[in-house]
Amino acid sequence: PARRRDPSPTRWRQRQLNDPYVQAAKARGLRSRAAFKLIELDDRFGLIRRGARVLDLGAAPGGWTQVAVERAGPAGAVVGVDILPAEPVAGATILQGDMNDPVVAGRAVDALGGKADLVLSDMAPNTVGHAATDHIRIMALAEIATDVALSVLAPGGTFVCKVFQGGSEREMLASLKRHFRQVRHAKPPASRKDSAETYVVAQGFHPASA
Repeated sequence: PARRRDPSPTRWRQRQLNDPYVQAAKARGLRSRAAFKLIELDDRFGLIRRGARVLDLGAAPGGWTQVAVERAGPAGAVVGVDILPAEPVAGATILQGDMNDPVVAGRAVDALGGKADLVLSDMAPNTVGHAATDHIRIMALAEIATDVALSVLAPGGTFVCKVFQGGSEREMLASLKRHFRQVRHAKPPASRKDSAETYVVAQGFHPASA
């Protein structure tokens, strides 16, 4: 029989210690190794232009927000939103709350100063280790992020969202293809090889269809 993965804290710590992305994040003052996923996606797709308005959903602990601030530059506007608390990020507005709440959504758009050029979602649920359940949970978050993106993006805008491969993302992809000029999948090198996560990169938003 196949051996079950060892969930011990010691094994996790060892993986962290041996992970070059963890070490690089510490060296650069980034709050998470996940920041490198956005760096790699941006290097590949040119997501974050100087002066961009960027909305980061599920922002805590703030690694993606840090990258967005650095790459959008001082003329940009970056807003991070999470139901969890996050430490302030210099150059960004951090809001604690649920984007399904119209008050929170309104505050986010106000802080951006207008429609977003880029909506990012690296949101992930607490996983239970059951593939089908975890997939349903992450796709529910991806659908929320999609609804937010369709409501706050400016024409020509871009949406980047984490999904798990598992079949039920087809409906989401079909919706995105109606609203964006180009929709692609990407798995950045910083994404662990044993993870089912991948990212949807939707570019060229056309609100006339929204």
